[in-house]
Amino acid sequence: MRRVWKASIAMLLSILLVAGTMPLTGNAKKPKDEEYGGYSQVDVGKDGMVASAHPLASKIGADVLKKGGNAIDAAVAVQFALNVVEPMMSGIGGGGFMMVYDGKTKETTIINSRERAPAGAAPDMFLDENGKPIPFAERSTGGTAVGVPGTLKGLETALNKWGTRPMQQLIGPAIKLADKGFPIDSVLADAIANNQDNLGRTAAGKVFLPKGEPLEEGDRLVQKDLAKTLKMIRAGGTDAFYNGKFADALAGVVQDFGGSMTSEDLAGYEVTIDEPIWGEYQGYEIASMPPPSSGGVFLLQMLKILDDFNLSQYDLKSWEKYHLLAETMHLAYADRAVYAGDPEFVNVPVNGLLHPDYIKERQELISLNEVNPNPEAGDPWKYENSEANFEAAEQPNDRQYGETTHFSVTDRWGNVVSYTTTIEQVFGTGIMVPGYGLMLNNELTDFDAVPGGANEVQPNKRPLSSMTPTIVFEDGEPVLTVGSPGGPTIITSVLQTILYAIEYDMELKAAVEEPRIYTNNLNSYRYEEGIPIDVINRLNGMGHNYGPSPTTIGNVQSILIDHDKGNFKGVADSSRNGAAIGVDLKGKGKRK
Repeated sequence: MRRVWKASIAMLLSILLVAGTMPLTGNAKKPKDEEYGGYSQVDVGKDGMVASAHPLASKIGADVLKKGGNAIDAAVAVQFALNVVEPMMSGIGGGGFMMVYDGKTKETTIINSRERAPAGAAPDMFLDENGKPIPFAERSTGGTAVGVPGTLKGLETALNKWGTRPMQQLIGPAIKLADKGFPIDSVLADAIANNQDNLGRTAAGKVFLPKGEPLEEGDRLVQKDLAKTLKMIRAGGTDAFYNGKFADALAGVVQDFGGSMTSEDLAGYEVTIDEPIWGEYQGYEIASMPPPSSGGVFLLQMLKILDDFNLSQYDLKSWEKYHLLAETMHLAYADRAVYAGDPEFVNVPVNGLLHPDYIKERQELISLNEVNPNPEAGDPWKYENSEANFEAAEQPNDRQYGETTHFSVTDRWGNVVSYTTTIEQVFGTGIMVPGYGLMLNNELTDFDAVPGGANEVQPNKRPLSSMTPTIVFEDGEPVLTVGSPGGPTIITSVLQTILYAIEYDMELKAAVEEPRIYTNNLNSYRYEEGIPIDVINRLNGMGHNYGPSPTTIGNVQSILIDHDKGNFKGVADSSRNGAAIGVDLKGKGKRK
């Protein structure tokens, strides 16, 4: 990019990373099986790039680019592949947000395939007979948690709008992976082991727990039923999923587990095509996800709040930096809890939440010397032309952190894809459609359990999301893609990656690997290994509440687009076994 992100050590670090000599960190382990081939968490390519959380999916996407497909074609192939190799994170049993920059029209658009509540959903469906919230562990594993899946419709919509290859071709590699199998990596093995009770109560037990024991790292996972479903889609298109025998089977198993979904709910599902929400940070334009995601709004709000604090005057691992991040997060998440929801159903005060005067009000609540003891939602409505059509309702604090996946793709024609896709918790509800091998989401638990607020359950409504697929622009040209899994921590993972890359001028891999924090209130703190203990102690002495043990937060997949050098640098986060795979071709083709 023209405004070079520079750090004195960054060039040397970058050389080491690209050469593949950077050691793996985090919880993931590099797969040993030769089928994975040699891969790196960092790569450079002149004609395209794929960065995803699984090397087999990245390779499939890169192969599409090498054969002349564009970034949208490759993204569709990657998503189908991830359904097979990351069945616990995403798939056509869920939904997602695909942000696309069209290299020809220079427009940025979002295909919104977020799940919707079925017609039989009710505001009080997560309350027990006494009107109390059903515990999250229970409400997240039943049929009432399953939203009408949207991912497949989203893929079809994207291909119809930008694609150059038919879905029948792009689904082929995933069918082969499901049919022939692949060696399980450490991330999937851990997910199976940690969720065997949930999986064992459904048809998923036969797939992931053969003979009653969880598959282990290195075992071969063959998914014949899933292959059958993908073949069915290859032959009959999306209609084979949303109508007919499969739709009946999906709705039937949801009802077996207590849900209300019908085949009519599936037949009536519709995606939307949305415009991104835009903001600025230090001269860069940032395109991110609008409601029903809370991601873009509160990413931009936090960037605006932090902009005047000149964060980089403080050392990268200073207590001052972490304190300012935490205080900003508290204020943003207080607003998020009250004001975020599906704009098809409620008024969301987006303009007010990002209004300069409101940002100043929030900044004034932050002191470098002390913790704000009562971070509350503000009043953005005075900067809006609309009024609230809901009332806030206090929610139980028992939610578990969700997981999902993010990947990014760029091509030689200037197209850029930043795509976050999910089934919510690890393995979703744990419910598999019998005979079809498809895991179903528990996305409806992203609604509030207690009705009354902006995010209460309503039929056909989309639950609030934190997914934050983002593209950063400079002078109107895309220069960086960012996104992550991690439930509500997604927003802060994207935030910190952007801050470290722009504010601290860090090389991209270093920015992705820099230890992250997350806190949404004074009683909820998470942090990654690598933050000095004396800093943690100083923060806790001020009134923060970091616990004794670090954890892993997010899994950022990112691509840097260097227009001066004419290449792409892809980065996969080491917290999973991801891979960045660049594409270099001898000849240039016409724009696709």
